[in-house]
Amino acid sequence: MTNLLNNLPKYSLWAALALLAWFAVAVFGPKFGVIGWQTGFLTMVVGAGPILMGVVALIALIALLIAFFRKPRGAWWKAALALAIPLALFAGLMAVRAQGSAVPPIHDVSTDLRNPPSFSAKTLAAREEWGANPIHDYGTPLGELEMWSSMEGDLAAKNHADIIAESYSELQPIVLGDATRDEALDAIVAAMGEIGLSDVHRSAEDGTVEGVAETFAFGFRDDVVARIDDGQIDIRSVSRVGLSDLGYNAARVEELADAIEARLGQ
Repeated sequence: MTNLLNNLPKYSLWAALALLAWFAVAVFGPKFGVIGWQTGFLTMVVGAGPILMGVVALIALIALLIAFFRKPRGAWWKAALALAIPLALFAGLMAVRAQGSAVPPIHDVSTDLRNPPSFSAKTLAAREEWGANPIHDYGTPLGELEMWSSMEGDLAAKNHADIIAESYSELQPIVLGDATRDEALDAIVAAMGEIGLSDVHRSAEDGTVEGVAETFAFGFRDDVVARIDDGQIDIRSVSRVGLSDLGYNAARVEELADAIEARLGQ
């Protein structure tokens, strides 16, 4: 028993490092195809994550108290480090939760609310292969869509166009100005590459450019399309999975718009 108490700080640190490894696999496993995103995000992080953090934090706290108050004083710093790890992970999860609460629970954002740019058959096929979210009509209230069917209150009565207009009013079409269609297409392709999109391809016939964004954590993919029509450029970004995008699609549309405008000299 005495040997166990003396080594508890060391064991708690091992447990905390194992917890770090657990979260590393959960976060980066889906990105490299080791596990599915449902396993990594829903099971390992959302489901088991808080429980494991609580267990490790409790063990570390007990180890810290024993190590600090026993004579001779044990390796309390190991227990303190072990306690700091789950607390830091918990703070990170709370920050993500707060970020999610600060934005509307949608994952499809466009600068054109009446006629958002459409995706090509190639992109739609890729989304289907992924088992991605369906592409929703912007005029349908959220409460009438399956993904948001359990939603109640004012938000359920609002459609995507309403929510985007209220929450992301800064997202506006880019006026083409004196730039030609080809110059605009070149600017869009270059801008998509500049902000890190992959699989960028254009359709001169349709006046569209598409690309794929991939998040650093979990490897979530979002599809992006820019369309040239009626003397302006409209942009749309849609997540393949998940209910809320934590505001990433709106941020990406704004970043891409800024990059395009810079290349067009606006």
